[in-house]
Amino acid sequence: MYDKSIEKKYYRLCEERGYFEIDSNQSLQKEGKNFCIMMPPPNVTGSLHIGHALTFTLQDIMTRYKRMDGYKTLYQPGLDHAGIATQNVVEKQLLAQGIKKEELGRKKFIQKIWEWKEQSEGKILEQMRTLGITPAWSRLRFTMDKGLVNAVRKAFVELYDKRLIERGNYMINWCTHDGALSDIEVTYKENKGKLYHIKYFLKDSEDFLVVATTRPETFFGDTAVMVHPDDERYQAFIGKELILPLSKKTIKIIADDYVDKSFGTGVVKVTPAHDMNDYEVGLRHNLEFISVFDEKGILNEHCLEFQGLERLKAREKIVQKLQNLGFIERIEEHTNQVGYCYRCNNIVEPYISKQWFVKKEIAKESIEKVALGESKFYPSHWINSFNAWMKDLKPWCISRQLWWGHQIPVYYCECSYEWASEDEPEFCPKCKNKNFTQDPDVLDTWFSSGLWAMSTLGWGNGNWGKNELWFEDDLKEFYPNSLLITGFDILFFWVARMMFQSTNALKILPFKDIYLHALVKDEQGRKMSKSLGNVINPNESIQEYSADILRFTLALLAIQGRDIKLSNEKLLQVRNFTNKIYNAAHYLLLNQKHFEDLDKIEIQSPLGKYMYAKFIECIGQTRENLDHYRFNDAANTLYKFFWDDFCDWGIELSKAEKSSVKELGSIFKEALRLLSPFMPFISEYLYHLLSASKLENAPSIMISKYPDFKDKDENIEKIFSLLIESIVSIRRAKSLVELGNSKIQKAFIKLNDSKQEQELNQYKNFITLLAKCEEIEFINEKLQKAICDVSENLEIFIALENIDLSAMISRLEKQKEKISKESAKLDSMLNNEKFLAHAPLEVVKQNKTALENLKNQLEKIEAELGYLKG
Repeated sequence: MYDKSIEKKYYRLCEERGYFEIDSNQSLQKEGKNFCIMMPPPNVTGSLHIGHALTFTLQDIMTRYKRMDGYKTLYQPGLDHAGIATQNVVEKQLLAQGIKKEELGRKKFIQKIWEWKEQSEGKILEQMRTLGITPAWSRLRFTMDKGLVNAVRKAFVELYDKRLIERGNYMINWCTHDGALSDIEVTYKENKGKLYHIKYFLKDSEDFLVVATTRPETFFGDTAVMVHPDDERYQAFIGKELILPLSKKTIKIIADDYVDKSFGTGVVKVTPAHDMNDYEVGLRHNLEFISVFDEKGILNEHCLEFQGLERLKAREKIVQKLQNLGFIERIEEHTNQVGYCYRCNNIVEPYISKQWFVKKEIAKESIEKVALGESKFYPSHWINSFNAWMKDLKPWCISRQLWWGHQIPVYYCECSYEWASEDEPEFCPKCKNKNFTQDPDVLDTWFSSGLWAMSTLGWGNGNWGKNELWFEDDLKEFYPNSLLITGFDILFFWVARMMFQSTNALKILPFKDIYLHALVKDEQGRKMSKSLGNVINPNESIQEYSADILRFTLALLAIQGRDIKLSNEKLLQVRNFTNKIYNAAHYLLLNQKHFEDLDKIEIQSPLGKYMYAKFIECIGQTRENLDHYRFNDAANTLYKFFWDDFCDWGIELSKAEKSSVKELGSIFKEALRLLSPFMPFISEYLYHLLSASKLENAPSIMISKYPDFKDKDENIEKIFSLLIESIVSIRRAKSLVELGNSKIQKAFIKLNDSKQEQELNQYKNFITLLAKCEEIEFINEKLQKAICDVSENLEIFIALENIDLSAMISRLEKQKEKISKESAKLDSMLNNEKFLAHAPLEVVKQNKTALENLKNQLEKIEAELGYLKG
């Protein structure tokens, strides 16, 4: 059995030798062949999950493939500072110690986050190494390192100067814990709440209108009540005034076709400062915008005695007061969709705030270039989702009320001058005064990671890194990136942002190909969650099985556009595959101590030529599938070649032609190169074992040439396919007379095409050995009194006269006797009038069906006995 303990040892050796760097395969590199893939930088908030394992496995398969195929290859590693998520983690850690971040101050708090980052980074990088991925570690980047800080400032300033970034008061998604959120950072969930029907009395009247709302705590900010202009029930009220409950403020009744006449009473309150749709209504009707709570969700002076309460906790008290004073007509159960912060799960509020926004015009050029086919999506249907979202793009709120992140490089002087600067300014450019401040907010994490495809290659890094991690040729050689592989769930968070930010800066789309994989789910197709107890930890899977087994399993399941249903059963299947190729290598070594490389030998044996033809076919299919990112098809191709073609047939057939073993060993070695990107460790181990070498003193196959497609002997492949078909057919025929493992005297073969007889006859020694028969005879007519098996290209006959059928006849006669007794018993029961009168109809029906089945079995047994006895 394969010892997975070699994985760490092999990985360390390869990393120390610099095999993961861009020039490791210099002897193979061909002019103009460059390959670049960016690692989606995981957040420094903990450890990697199975989704990361899938992404990195697929990326590494492509990286290893391209590296072996002569490409100058850059697999760019990195980590993301993850503003909201990381700050939340460290805040919780401090709160557990009774410390608030405000007590530490911004500088000391950020230092605490840097300490956490170092701890988390070490854990994440070790997980990546355990998985066996091969990024260029010398180029590891972090979104908060000096060079990338410079790039972020440059990108912001350029957009600011182009007026593609602006600051203004807009209605945004607001988390009272984490601050401003973009639309895609809000997760909507079904909420079972209540619909409150509140009476709004007309001014100087006992009449009232009933307004239905799910958020009664916001009614202090109502500046109108609205009805549909075509709603006959309320046309007479349009333009009249109402008195706001409790506060006694006067508001008008307005008409707007936004109102859904069928919802509630058809009368809705308008709270322009606390509802996305009401915000637009407020602008159209020039209404007053009144905020009734602050950034933390605490009610303000507009809310009377409820001032100081948190907005959700105040709801019950406000409703109680309205009920006490007769303003509540009724309260109903109501199900609706409520937005939650994707990070802290807090209920999100629509809120007017002064924030920084990127204008939607930034996406125009990238949309046009995608439409021209300059980037391709895999699966192709994702282009429709991309186009739909991009064309409906809204201004992107990029300011975040955090301390951890890229502080917005905008400065405000006492002289009222505002400016953006890539460098830290010494004085105000206008008045030369030094009394200026920097904007306290930080940029949305996706702003910095949106530059990832180019900033990691040195764009905007300034003087940083000139003698360190990046080189002047990187952008020329590796931009645009060849391929992006990531989960479809961050298409809009990350992929789309990179598309328009990079294109805006460099006028070229950042990726040639974009592969979006599905989610990893459990075997029942359920999302993995702690509550369901179905989470598969990649570290635990590697520990129990191996990195190779996890990698190959994920590739085997990665069907484009379909969820990946991972299970222990699948991992066990691949473990069996691993053991199969391990055992195959040891079979070869039983016959010979070491094997030459394939390009150093001439294949002469018929079996060697056949196996080489199957291998060439495998190379072509594997390459074709990898070139189109059909990872599951590539893995299945390899699985079939090693298991079916080589182990089940190649090894078995070699027992009839021992001279072929040395050729099979060389083919097997070359096939390990083909397998290497998927299962790098066992391929390395077995390759050196068959070469009588060790990785410690020999080059790794990861920098050897990837097998290429060549011409093959089509004729030998056809003959051996027919030969194998003959063996399978004889085995099937033997099993019919229970002689599966016994040797028989003779089998007769009738070929559909008699012209193939002469060629097949040359290799009948393979058939006699593997089908366990003394002799093969070719015939042109069907044989009478014989067992027959029909397959695609031939028929097999085994004469009954040469077979001792006594044991089989005895078994069938005993079976006949038993079934006859059961049949007679049922027949007697069904002819019993007393039974029929009292038994349930269903029972009678079941017995009749059973009797019919027994009679059918009996007929078949009698027919078979008649045939066998003659």
